[in-house]
Amino acid sequence: MSYYLTTPIYYVNSTPHIGHAYTTIAADIFVRHHRQRGEDTFFLTGVDEHADKVARVATEQGLEPQEYVDQIVTAWKELPELVNASIDYFIRTTDEGHKTFVQDFLQRIYDNGDVYQDVYAGLYCVGCEAFKSDDELVDGKCPDHGVEPEWIEEKNWFFRLSAYQDKLLALYAERPDFVLPEFRANEARGFIAGGLRDFSISRATQTWGIPIPWDPVQVAYVWADALVNYVSALTYAPKAELGFWPGRHLLAKDILRFHCVYWPALLLSAGYEVPKQLFVHGYLNLEGRGISKSLGNVIDPRKLIDVYGVDPLRYWVARAAVFGQDADVSVESFQERYERELGNDLGNLVSRTTAMIAKYRDGRIPVAPGLGDQAAVERLATEVPRRLDDFDLTGAIELIWEFVRSLNKFVTDAKPWELAKDEANADELDRVLYALADGLRIAAITLQAYLPETAPKILAALGQPEDVSWDGVAYGKTVSGEPVVAAEPLFPRVEAPAAAA
Repeated sequence: MSYYLTTPIYYVNSTPHIGHAYTTIAADIFVRHHRQRGEDTFFLTGVDEHADKVARVATEQGLEPQEYVDQIVTAWKELPELVNASIDYFIRTTDEGHKTFVQDFLQRIYDNGDVYQDVYAGLYCVGCEAFKSDDELVDGKCPDHGVEPEWIEEKNWFFRLSAYQDKLLALYAERPDFVLPEFRANEARGFIAGGLRDFSISRATQTWGIPIPWDPVQVAYVWADALVNYVSALTYAPKAELGFWPGRHLLAKDILRFHCVYWPALLLSAGYEVPKQLFVHGYLNLEGRGISKSLGNVIDPRKLIDVYGVDPLRYWVARAAVFGQDADVSVESFQERYERELGNDLGNLVSRTTAMIAKYRDGRIPVAPGLGDQAAVERLATEVPRRLDDFDLTGAIELIWEFVRSLNKFVTDAKPWELAKDEANADELDRVLYALADGLRIAAITLQAYLPETAPKILAALGQPEDVSWDGVAYGKTVSGEPVVAAEPLFPRVEAPAAAA
């Protein structure tokens, strides 16, 4: 089994914010989980460097575009490391391997008869890197960027998207889960059914980009370049191979049309398989508006990590929104989940359990199965993978957290501190302590994809092997391993929320 997942490649016209971290973290959770299941995984992220707005920012700073992207790409390369994303390759669209592949890809669609030359005249939003119709504007402005699009008129090469309308409709009919969530698939299907217009794949007035192979005075339109990265990387990245294709894509809703309509049509024309699946997530909003540098309402993930650590950030983005929906977020909500769920539900449970094993059993876990909730464990073992296979990031962590809370209730009901007062209860106390240790070991394994730094700490605190393979999510596998001592708090108290901006 192989599992290939991508994030979108991000524009490098500014530095990363929480929205970029959101997609990268979510993708990493899915990939880590599939690794736990023993699958051969490949995780791709990176940056789109050929956008018009990148060239404009470079000009404003008195730099050549390549100079500018070489400087700012450092911040983007740091993003996966910052959020502990276990990527396999970071692609830049200025990679020579990518440029070579894009030219071959475009030549394929040209040779297939799907490219022709015509004059384009219309409105263009530099922020979206997309042409806009009048009905897409609000008061004459782009609704996402709040600026009036520019009028562009030039002779371009066009892709016959209209020729793929019936094939795309058939694709959506045959594969109802091709795009998730379902309402996003309906959105894409509606766009296709409404009639597809051919779109430009070249720009005549730009020099920053990949030259069109049959007309090198023009360069590839950014989307005809950027989308191809999902396949191009597999031809030259270390450990990659074309056998990983077709893969799965994570993307935000603002680029749905390009990924769910344009991209499969381009692939069909070039003779490649379409993606296995695309998942379109919503926005994290501040005061009802999507977070973006252009709106000036950003949350800097670095500041949150400096105060709380990376695992709390990963946990929060998985919990903050039903994955696929928009959600209003705040640093205050981060603080609340940190204290109530990570600090109290999980952190205190680990501290109490290890302290009782150290105090009542000299640090040795008594191997005495019998009280654990085997049905709940079996549910975790099967239901969490099912939900993550459906990209239900939030539903899976909710299941895990129900289990964590059930362990807390078990402690309260069993009262091991009372049992310890009478030697006649020794066997019962052994069973209670084992059930707690076994439950925490299982919780740690299920949480590893979400909390990759914390999960090994829990296993180490319990004296267990650092094996997080998914078959460990099973009742009664806890051993009396290394001596257990009272664990230090996993999530130390933070007095006040960190600054957001």
